[in-house]
Amino acid sequence: MANNQLAVYQDLTFGELTQQDIVTVRETIGKDCNESQFKLFMSIAKNSGANPILNEIYPAVRGGQLTVQFGIDFYVRKAKETEGYQGYDVQLVHENDGFKMHQEKDEDGRYYIVIDEHSWGFPRGKVIGGYAIAYKEGLKPFTVIMEVDEVEHFKKSNIGMQKTMWTNYFNDMFKKHMTRRALKAAFNLNFDDDEVGEGSGSDGIPEYKPQTRKDITPNQEIIDAPSKQEVHEEDPQLAQAKKDMKTKFKKLGITTKKGMQDYIKQHAPQIGDNPTYQQLVGLLDIMDMHIDMNEVQASDADDVLE
Repeated sequence: MANNQLAVYQDLTFGELTQQDIVTVRETIGKDCNESQFKLFMSIAKNSGANPILNEIYPAVRGGQLTVQFGIDFYVRKAKETEGYQGYDVQLVHENDGFKMHQEKDEDGRYYIVIDEHSWGFPRGKVIGGYAIAYKEGLKPFTVIMEVDEVEHFKKSNIGMQKTMWTNYFNDMFKKHMTRRALKAAFNLNFDDDEVGEGSGSDGIPEYKPQTRKDITPNQEIIDAPSKQEVHEEDPQLAQAKKDMKTKFKKLGITTKKGMQDYIKQHAPQIGDNPTYQQLVGLLDIMDMHIDMNEVQASDADDVLE
């Protein structure tokens, strides 16, 4: 690898990652990314501290859009770094197992799950469900209970690697899926394609601020609404809306001018070259909807490449 090629990734190194490591990542798990998407992926990895060499983070490009996903190893490491961490347990329930559970209410009126019995012998039969328990000091154990039916759709995924992993290594993937959910909830590990660490880094990636879930179905009347007053270029509301639009395009993995134009043409064709503030508000709602959809897809695609 020529020195000038290595130098391209000099600013993306962090921790124990060298420039050569970055090149290796680019040529392996990052091979489907264009250059802008790969740099964005590595910026997210750098800001979050997730090491792609250790399978803690990886990119997925589908339909030209980038989704950044965090592996189970990163969830486990961050959980261990959280104050009060006392470990976790994950088990599969087979059709011949003895299994009972019930729900109790604590002194604050919150319900939690109690496993009364889980015993087994051999043969255990096929897997019918499972559970993961996260333990944190001062809190009741947080338990995720799932039936096999809830994850069977992964075997029919149109994502080749996901389908292969869930078909050939179902038990392992099921355990990782439940563990990820339990650790995420118990230790507030909100890693997703928006995660960029604290504050804006030297790469200019903006700070991620979690948004409250809301009904984001776009209102076509807002998109179509005519401007009630002339909007000047220096209008602060319009300027902020355009800035928000650029940020959301990054979250969607759309980094080229043509990609942005195609997105707007497909989802908000009414918007021209000089959109009004009201039209941009409608577009931002649509973008929020797609960002949320990507989050759900990323959550469902737990540890596909591990």
